[in-house]
Amino acid sequence: MTARGLAVVRDPQRASVLLDPGRQRLLAALEESPDSASGLARRLEDSRQRINYHLRELEAAGFVELVEERRRGNCIERVLRATARHYVIDPAALGPLAAAEPGRLQDRFSATYLIALAARAIRELAALREGAARARKRLATFSIESEIALAAPADFKAFAEDMARALAEVAARHHDDRAAEGRRFRVVLGAYPIPRDSEKNADGDGSGTRRTSRKGES
Repeated sequence: MTARGLAVVRDPQRASVLLDPGRQRLLAALEESPDSASGLARRLEDSRQRINYHLRELEAAGFVELVEERRRGNCIERVLRATARHYVIDPAALGPLAAAEPGRLQDRFSATYLIALAARAIRELAALREGAARARKRLATFSIESEIALAAPADFKAFAEDMARALAEVAARHHDDRAAEGRRFRVVLGAYPIPRDSEKNADGDGSGTRRTSRKGES
C-alpha cells in the first residue's frame, strides 16, 4: 500500500481504531517521518509496550505499513509509516445512525439538509474513488469555493435566489437526456456562515477570502 494524501475510512471497525486519541497521535508522528516503536516511545515520552500495542492495531487496520526491518543488537526493529496524511470517516460507517438522505428532508434552508448533502457527497465519492482506483482511471470531479460578504441578513434570500437561477440556467444549457452513453453528474450548491474566531474549534484555519478549484482528482 502506498501513501496517499487523503484516505476515506468506510468500515466501522477501522473507524473505531482511528478514533482512539492515542492512535491519532501516533499517526501524526508517523506522518512526519517513519519510525519504530522505540523511536516513537522516545519522541512521545510513552512506554514502548503501549506504543507497540497501538501500532499493531493500526497496522492490522491498514493505517500504517512496514518500511523496513533493521537489526538492533539481538532484536529486529520494525520501522513503520502512515499510509495517508489525512483521514475522513464516511458517515455511512455509522450505519442506520448516519445522516438521513437529503430527499427525506423538507427544509432546504436548514443546516440539517446541507449536512445531509455533504454526508451523501462523502459517501458517494468514497465509493467512486475506490472504483476508479481499481480501474486505474481518473475520477472526473470539479469543485469551487468562494466567500461573499452580505450587507444585511435580508440580502441572503436574494443571493440564494440568484444562485439557484444561475445554476438552473447552466444546467439547462448543458443537460442532454438524449446522450445514452453520457455520464450523469451530481451538482451541489450550498452556503453557510463562515465561523467567527470564537466559533471555530482548535482546527479552524482562520484564513481569509480565497477561491479554489480542482478538477480530475483520483
